[in-house]
Formats: sequence, structure tokens, C-alpha cells
Amino acid sequence: DGPYFNQTLHLATATVSVLAGGSSLADHKVAFDVRELITLDDVMEELELGPNGGLLYCMEYLLENLEWLKDELDQYGDDEYLILDCPGQIELYSHVPVMRTLTDTLQSWGVKLCGVYLIDATFAADPQKFIAGSLLSLSAMVQLELPHINVLTKCDMVDEEELERVLDFESASMLLDSANDPVSASDAITGASRISSGAEAAAEEEDED
Repeated sequence: DGPYFNQTLHLATATVSVLAGGSSLADHKVAFDVRELITLDDVMEELELGPNGGLLYCMEYLLENLEWLKDELDQYGDDEYLILDCPGQIELYSHVPVMRTLTDTLQSWGVKLCGVYLIDATFAADPQKFIAGSLLSLSAMVQLELPHINVLTKCDMVDEEELERVLDFESASMLLDSANDPVSASDAITGASRISSGAEAAAEEEDED
């Protein structure tokens, strides 16, 4: 996988289905494949667009041909779950209304949606990248206005202790401080932990009284 999707959108298997554009799904059985409608490779070649512009064109083309998507979705019952694997370019969520239009249309068809935002754990282990990723996630959540879940991926590729250290911070300012002064940041976490433990102990004593 690279930073770009080199095929457009998919929608994958019966209980788990996908709407996305990554080549990593090429060897998997999919419920239906948007490349039957349009492909990013063809768009880039024929219109001489780059990956981002080509992907935007593909998404807009899908919106102009939603009857194709509706026909594919109608093959599944109300009790089945589909995982829509969407393109990863943040511009589609923050700068143009393409994804919002798509999700609004799906909901108008009676489809119940929940957004799942995947954050690479290798980014989460770095304070600045983790904050940036969190803000991008917030941008997508605000734009789509759906129930939203953040999920860390590729956790096996980072040091577990380092990842937990970043996740232990209670605020963005503490995260940024940690990048400049790891020792002071560590003391701040310890202090916050002691305050939290003291508050819990006091609450337990009040309950006993």
C-alpha cells in the first residue's frame, strides 16, 4: 500500500463488505467492486490527472451513478453488515462534500452507518503526529456527523511501552511538552496519576462514611 489508492472503491464480502480503493483487497473475495464502474488508473491515463485529482473524479462519478451502488446494495438483507472501506485522502472529508453526500444518500436509503477512523499506530507513538492524526479524525467526524470510532492499526509495528506512554497523556499540551522535555512530561504524568489516585481514594472514604 502507498499513500494513494490506485484502484477506486470496493465493497467486500457478505457479512463483511467493503467500499474502498486500495489494492490490498485485490486478492480478497469482494461482494462487489466499483472498478466495474470506473477505475482510477483509467481516469489518470485518459484525463491526465494525478492520484488525488483522479480519486476525486472517481468519487464524483460514483455520485453521478448512484443507481449502480443502489442495485448492488439491494442484494443484501436488512440483517447483514457491510464494511465500507473508503478512500483515505483527507481532502474527501474536509475540503469537498463528496463523502458527506455519499453517507447522506446511504442513510436516505435506510442504511445505518457508523464511521470507523483508522489511525496508524506508528503515528500514535509520535506526539506531534498523534495530535495531527487526532485533529484529522475530528475533522472527518464533524464533516460526516456519524457515530464515530477511532481505531489504532498496525500496533504490532510499534513499541508497546512507547505507545502506552503517549496514550497515557491527559491533554494535547502535555503531549507537546513531552516532545520538548520528556523528563518534565514524565513527572507531569506521575503527578497527574497521583492526583487521580488521591481523588479516587477520597471518594471511596466518603462512600464508606
